[in-house]
Amino acid sequence: MQTKRKYSKEFKQEAVQLASSPGVVRSQIAKELGINYGMLARWCKEFEKEGKAAFKGHGKARDEEMAALKRELARVRKERDFLKDAAAFFARELK
Repeated sequence: MQTKRKYSKEFKQEAVQLASSPGVVRSQIAKELGINYGMLARWCKEFEKEGKAAFKGHGKARDEEMAALKRELARVRKERDFLKDAAAFFARELK
């Protein structure tokens, strides 16, 4: 039997913040964070409805560290992809 995972308030807020960023796809953010898309959509809806008062749960502290690491990983991946695209663009210009 699978146990129910609990997430901290900070983890949920960071996930909603990432999902609300312009130019991102929620399903991709959910995949990168290792959560279900439906759960992320529910968190976004709850945050829109209740604002900062949302997420009164009992999450674990390690979720906060995990969220920070996943945010940093997402940022580094975006930088890498941008640099890869820029290198390809300039390589075409030289031909």
